[in-house]
Amino acid sequence: MSAYADAIAGRFGDGGPSGEGADDHEFIRRVLSRRTVRRYSDRVPDESLLDLLVAAALSASAKSDFQQASILRLRDTAKRAAIGKLFPSMPWIANAPVFFVFLGDARRLQRIGEMRGKPVRNGTLEGFFNASIDAALAMQVMILCAESAGLGVCPISVIRNEVDKVAAVLGLPDLVFPVAGLCLGYPQAEGYVSLRLPRVATTHCDRYDDSELASVVDDYDRRRDELHAIPKDQQRSNAEFGEAAFYGWSEDKARQAAKAEGAAFPPYLRSHGFSFD
Repeated sequence: MSAYADAIAGRFGDGGPSGEGADDHEFIRRVLSRRTVRRYSDRVPDESLLDLLVAAALSASAKSDFQQASILRLRDTAKRAAIGKLFPSMPWIANAPVFFVFLGDARRLQRIGEMRGKPVRNGTLEGFFNASIDAALAMQVMILCAESAGLGVCPISVIRNEVDKVAAVLGLPDLVFPVAGLCLGYPQAEGYVSLRLPRVATTHCDRYDDSELASVVDDYDRRRDELHAIPKDQQRSNAEFGEAAFYGWSEDKARQAAKAEGAAFPPYLRSHGFSFD
């Protein structure tokens, strides 16, 4: 049996490749077993460790070396409280020992163009896309490095739903936008490993193929329900969709996606320097 078999089974449970024959790498095993943490102890990470995590995050790959990620650490208690009040169902935003916001920063490159007398117009779809990916890559590197140091994390993408208010609290200028927040601290309670879709649904070779998606998702719903059933009182939008006799992952996500989120984000971007024409 491979060193990864248990971790892969716990993550996917799909009977697929188990890493047999691969060398044992502790880091890979950690990634396979990673989990989201929303409850933290009172212990605050050392500043030296946080500085190291920021340095590691900013060492992530960057499109064309444009380096369009910025990281904002929110230390001011009043500002933390103001952000937290926007999302009362997520008390960990205000309570986590550390809270970072990862920013897509198309502003810096445009300013550099102005400094050098070049006609840089970075408020385009390409500029937005590149800055978003740079910020996401930086955040993921911080996540993995933080977890390797014994910390727990919880990404917060919902901040984009209140982007105007969040940007005002953070003092964001044009062409700079929040991609996601990140709660960070030492775990008080461990989360659980979230069962992911079978790899047959998410990995492809030479040609995209989702011809078996319906049966794969049905099977996944059943297996996930056996591990972590969604309580009846947590079914979404029953007034609109009715109470489901069986409420699996796909029903939950279909209902969630049917209620469009992020409506404030496109107009915010357009009013702060971006044009997607």
